[in-house]
Amino acid sequence: MERLASRFRCDFSVGDAVGNMIIWFILIVITLGLAAFVFPYYLPKAVINRTTVLAQDGTEIGKLSCEISLGTVIGNAIIWVLLTIITFGLAYLVYIYRVYRVVLNETKIEYF
Repeated sequence: MERLASRFRCDFSVGDAVGNMIIWFILIVITLGLAAFVFPYYLPKAVINRTTVLAQDGTEIGKLSCEISLGTVIGNAIIWVLLTIITFGLAYLVYIYRVYRVVLNETKIEYF
């Protein structure tokens, strides 16, 4: 009998968050802000990849896996960098929502 997924448990800690933020801050400074267009893809990816799928009884039955490629990220980022420049930053507000859609579309459940 197959157990149905009931909920998620995320093991992304404060230490993970601080480590990611330090790395991305350095990358954003080094690239003069261009890494800020790639960062929104890797923030939810880091959280999603540390999330497990739980059955109704609380046992782990799988994990979430986001396998977005660097090519996809860079391709989307280039388009949105240009749109953001043309719109004086307003397109970035829409870009954030687009990023989450792309990341979720690349996420799957890997059952144990």
